[in-house]
Amino acid sequence: MGTYLVTGAAGFIGANVAARLLAEGHTVVGVDNLNDAYDVRLKQWRLQQLQPHNAFSFTHTDIGDLAALQSLFEAHRFDAVINLAARAGVRQSVRNPWVYMETNATGTLNLLELCRQHGVGKFVLASTSSLYGRHNPMPYREDADTNSPLSPYAASKKAAEVMAYTYHYLYGIDVSILRYFTVYGPAGRPDMSLFRFVQWIAEGKPVVVFGDGQQSRDFTYVDDIARGTIAALRPLGYEIINLGSDTPVVLMDAIRLVERLVGRPAQLVHREAHPADVRATWADISKAERLLGWRPHTSFEEGVANLVRWYQENRDWASQIETGV
Repeated sequence: MGTYLVTGAAGFIGANVAARLLAEGHTVVGVDNLNDAYDVRLKQWRLQQLQPHNAFSFTHTDIGDLAALQSLFEAHRFDAVINLAARAGVRQSVRNPWVYMETNATGTLNLLELCRQHGVGKFVLASTSSLYGRHNPMPYREDADTNSPLSPYAASKKAAEVMAYTYHYLYGIDVSILRYFTVYGPAGRPDMSLFRFVQWIAEGKPVVVFGDGQQSRDFTYVDDIARGTIAALRPLGYEIINLGSDTPVVLMDAIRLVERLVGRPAQLVHREAHPADVRATWADISKAERLLGWRPHTSFEEGVANLVRWYQENRDWASQIETGV
């Protein structure tokens, strides 16, 4: 069994990865700064699911704090680092690009440098489908040109990817970079469309749709993402791998599904499309199949039904979560 550092352990993907590692019998050291980028109650709820495990320990710190991370690396011998701590979100990054570079780029550099110093040979980095843009043919392949990011978020993730390659080249660190495609599921991020749609429709709030609603997203269920992330712990050298559903869903179709599952009609409000948003995302996942033996198992309808069920079970506080627009 291994010992793994999971950063962003109170985050949506991080908590699910940590839970899966613990279920497999591994030891997990979790790190998270519990920032208020979105309602901290969600992060605390996820942490509460992990803390009964004896093999889980948690440190409240920021990956931008090199000295605090140094102490963790001195206290543990990690088999790998899984860096899932990130500032995420396209639109928010346009408003405050600095925090995105500090966490996503400098934080990744801190972890890579500590892996070098302490002989940690495996590094898994969360990246994003937001690196792909309008000029890339679909479905998006990992060898597409990603040198023209459309948002500071995407630019900061590109910086992290490139720095990870440098550490692979100079020091032989084995690096798996995972480009996630629109992850959703129970206790997900409230700035993501599916959490919003479930809350807004369940509570009779206006459902804000940017553009005509015909844009499509490669929605990927969080359990599938966690499984693929752990599969990427195997030795690969340096690889960038898409994790997506390979089945894009039109936004209006997603809203109609939520309406049916919640049992209420949506009150649609259309707004102008955001310039940092792409019209569609669609992952080519043939590389994940080849290198990781991975394909998603959860259908979109099943995944959204799980999200709706979780929301209804936690509605007393989930209904109060600020979702923004």
